[in-house]
Amino acid sequence: MATQPENIVGKVIAITGASSGIGEATARYLAAKGAKIVVGARRTDKLEALVAEITAAGGEARCTTLDVTRQEQVVGFIAFAQAQFGRVDVLVSNAGLMPLSLLGNLKVAEWDQMVDVNLKGVLYGIAAALPVFQAQDAGHFVHITSVADRWVGPTSSVYSATKHAVRALTEGLRQEVSPRIRVTLIAPGATESELPNTISDPVLKQAAVEQFRIHLLPAEAIARAVAYAVEQPSDVDVNEVVLRPAGQKSF
Repeated sequence: MATQPENIVGKVIAITGASSGIGEATARYLAAKGAKIVVGARRTDKLEALVAEITAAGGEARCTTLDVTRQEQVVGFIAFAQAQFGRVDVLVSNAGLMPLSLLGNLKVAEWDQMVDVNLKGVLYGIAAALPVFQAQDAGHFVHITSVADRWVGPTSSVYSATKHAVRALTEGLRQEVSPRIRVTLIAPGATESELPNTISDPVLKQAAVEQFRIHLLPAEAIARAVAYAVEQPSDVDVNEVVLRPAGQKSF
């Protein structure tokens, strides 16, 4: 039997947006590699099912309800992880929304929602975890963005803007923190997830599926990228990983 990577076994890894897609796959994958997992999302029933599955497979996991747009809940999420396992080693900020629309449709409420979840949710994660990491003199931020953090097209303007912002924020954080605190950006291309379900325009939703989601990465591919960054020796900081389906060429 292959040995588990030393830098994953026993690490306490907190994951936001873990009720489906990339977050769920990452929790399952890292738990199988020996990490202690804490998952948060709004759909507690799905989290409880995930924790039960991980536990039945011999892993360790806990869950709690989390809305990343509520700063006090993000602080509580990190505190919960500390209370359960004594520390937090990695925060994977994964929660995100993608309600694509043309700017001319003036879907201001959806713009606000993307800023609140995609950008402010990451900022709240930094505000909650950074003091913990500083006190420990060790920690790792992993921010899940999208290839939209370096690309923009019609309908993706606001979504791409939030992802560009997280990319800039992540690089700034990397430069500011102690060398004992690592910072990683992971930018997936089209991936199996529930993101298209947040598109409120039925025509755009269908177009997104037919034109841009022909080739899809399995969510576990992103989980493997997270594991790669986490399992590196403590003096190695994987700054950025960009991965796309081999067939995705245009963006």
